Amino acid sequence: MAILLNRRAPLVAVLLGGGTGAVLGGPVGAVGLAAYAALGARAVRRRHARQLADRARRGELDQLCSLAADLRAGLPVTLALADGPDRIARLARAAVRLADRTGAPLADLLERVEADARASDRGLAAASAQAAGARATAWLLAALPLGGIGLGYAIGVDPVGVLLRTTVGGGSALAAVALQIGGLLWAERLGATPGRAT
Repeated sequence: MAILLNRRAPLVAVLLGGGTGAVLGGPVGAVGLAAYAALGARAVRRRHARQLADRARRGELDQLCSLAADLRAGLPVTLALADGPDRIARLARAAVRLADRTGAPLADLLERVEADARASDRGLAAASAQAAGARATAWLLAALPLGGIGLGYAIGVDPVGVLLRTTVGGGSALAAVALQIGGLLWAERLGATPGRAT
């Protein structure tokens, strides 16, 4: 799994997929499997990046909550969180400036920033859950050609042989791969959770 997460993962996936496809199905198989391997590697990397970002965001919110608790307890604290470029850090810096200028209790301001961010996260999670159906439908539609291949074998035809070893079949297979990948990327964009990378 570690190899799929480094910077060379798409290249490695393309080479492995292309090599395997070339051995199993010639040039059409090489292009098809290379494209699917690159799509899979991209999906794994993006999912890992989302998980890391979500974990970092939860850590920031927990740190903000503990800072507010320490302030309420009268403990000396440093606002190290305010160094980051993201929205939470900007709001924390704004809270510090507001507390300095007006004398407003910083603990209350930080708690409000944290509560707002957690409410925003709940809204984004709800939006992501609503989009899950559309993503599942897109994957189901992308998998339908496998059913067509199975149906071809069920009626006594060799659809894979036609797709990989004839000019018309090869062109159709490559067009299908391009349309499937384009459709999946389009569905991913349509189903993206607002305010969060997909």
